[in-house]
Amino acid sequence: MTTGEPKLEELLELAVSIALEAGRALSDRFSAAGPTQVVTDSVRSKSSRTDLVTEADQASEHLIVSRLAAARPGDAVLAEESGSTEGTSGLTWVVDPLDGTINFVYGLPVFGVSIACRSNSTTQVGVVHDPIRQETFTALAGGGAYRDGVRLRLDPGPPLGEALVGTGFSYESDRRRAQGRLLAHVLPEVRDLRRAGAAAIDLSWVACGRLDGHYEAWLAPWDHAAGSLLVTEAGGTVEEILGLLAGHEAVPTLVAAAPGLGPPLRDLLISAR
Repeated sequence: MTTGEPKLEELLELAVSIALEAGRALSDRFSAAGPTQVVTDSVRSKSSRTDLVTEADQASEHLIVSRLAAARPGDAVLAEESGSTEGTSGLTWVVDPLDGTINFVYGLPVFGVSIACRSNSTTQVGVVHDPIRQETFTALAGGGAYRDGVRLRLDPGPPLGEALVGTGFSYESDRRRAQGRLLAHVLPEVRDLRRAGAAAIDLSWVACGRLDGHYEAWLAPWDHAAGSLLVTEAGGTVEEILGLLAGHEAVPTLVAAAPGLGPPLRDLLISAR
């Protein structure tokens, strides 16, 4: 970054403070709803009848966007619920205020807040906060990835047949059908598959070694901007592959993995074509 621009550490500090505040608000709402109660009030559909948005999403996004606007009024923002706002600084904040909305609605304790900052389309800062586990994952471009201040450094990873791999699915039935065909090809060739329901959390888990890899199509920038930086700064690989899903060949699939697992996982996915 050029002279006069904010230091990455300052942007990271801002992102962490806002993510923690948003996480506390989400945790309070989640606790108030009860751990097993399906929340039905103030819920509406988004892209499909199974894709939901809640007042919690909207309140979290309002908090994050307003804090960013107060601290960095010249920056652009790309947020899941409200879309994009223009800026003059060359920096863009990419925000998922509640990644894992369906989990949140059903009382499943896997969701998080994802905030990234981009300069010239390159992610420079990434934060994923898990308010239930009280874990905060952070990364700076060229500065490493951390979980609660402890450096993350990935091992090469296991052989493909011993790999625990995460994935996720679209909320539209035609897309899920294509993803299901790919899953049927992958499942027999790995240790097992997991579907946590929050891509930012999944990518954070790849970065810290809880998952060996993760692949998913139809991710929006706010789903993976922070998480992808976490994986690469922890020493893993992230790439997008076209043509994996029959009938949706123009759709990229994001593939993140421990460093030694990236090539064989890529080859396995490509062999499903």
